[in-house]
Amino acid sequence: MADITRRLGWRHLRSAPTAHVRHHRRGRLVHDGPGLSFWFRSLTAALSEVPVDDRELAMAFHARTSDFQDVSVQATVTYRINDPAVAAARLDFSVDPDTGAWRGAPLEQIATLLTETAQQHALDVLARTPLAAALVNGVASVRERISDGLADEPRLPATGIEVVTARVVAVRPEPDVERALRTPARELIQQEADRATYERRAVAVQRERAIAENELGSKIELARQEEQLVEQRGTNARREAEENAAADGVRAEAEASRAVRLARAEAEAARAVGAARAESQAAWLRVHAEVGAATLHALAVTRLAENLPRIDSVTLSPDVLTGLLARLGRADGEAA
Repeated sequence: MADITRRLGWRHLRSAPTAHVRHHRRGRLVHDGPGLSFWFRSLTAALSEVPVDDRELAMAFHARTSDFQDVSVQATVTYRINDPAVAAARLDFSVDPDTGAWRGAPLEQIATLLTETAQQHALDVLARTPLAAALVNGVASVRERISDGLADEPRLPATGIEVVTARVVAVRPEPDVERALRTPARELIQQEADRATYERRAVAVQRERAIAENELGSKIELARQEEQLVEQRGTNARREAEENAAADGVRAEAEASRAVRLARAEAEAARAVGAARAESQAAWLRVHAEVGAATLHALAVTRLAENLPRIDSVTLSPDVLTGLLARLGRADGEAA
């Protein structure tokens, strides 16, 4: 929209560089071009402002495929007004000299023209395409058909409009149909996810089984080594017992041999002592056999006296002393 200010009955217009302004005064073109700035009188001026920048027009419409399925098409058309004089002559781009606003709605007219033209070509190509093909290749085919159709449309150059590009954002079916079409793909994805889950679980089970087998093998090997250790310990114990028994046998034999030698020595000593005692006794007996009876009696008394208890005092009666002396006298007579 042009920027218009008031000064004492005069008006000053200042436009943007992307706006083409045409100023007629009393039917004669006075100013014509983009980005103008000038003074004018509102009573004698006829102004029109035509935008010359690129504009985006978003459109959405419904269509039906060859298998009678409804689809929605979302597209965007980029256009520009390349001939402002023709556009100002064919469409109402006049502005209020006091406010600078458009008196009509020229851009809406251009939007209606482009939308109807693009929709006509899109409906034409989708009406000959089944739903599955429209969903797979519909975007490219519809975009190509809309671009060709807008390029061949004679009304656009006659209005001073140039289509820069056309884009189709999406071709989508009805929500229930879209859900039905998504179901097989989702089921397939779910099956793939389940298969991946099962495979992962199978791999995990295999790994756990391998780990359990390794642990069991380790336990078996450990038990086998323990068995070998116990067997080796038993062998060592038996060997040690045998060696101890052998040592005890040798020790017992040595002790028995020593005891035998000792017994023999003791027996020899005993025999020698007995022989010596016998010889001594025989000599003693020979000696006693050669002496007289009185001497033997005296020795007997002596021995008896040696074995009698200690007598501090002895009292001899005259009868005893007389008999003893008589015996001693007879013994001396016999000896003589």
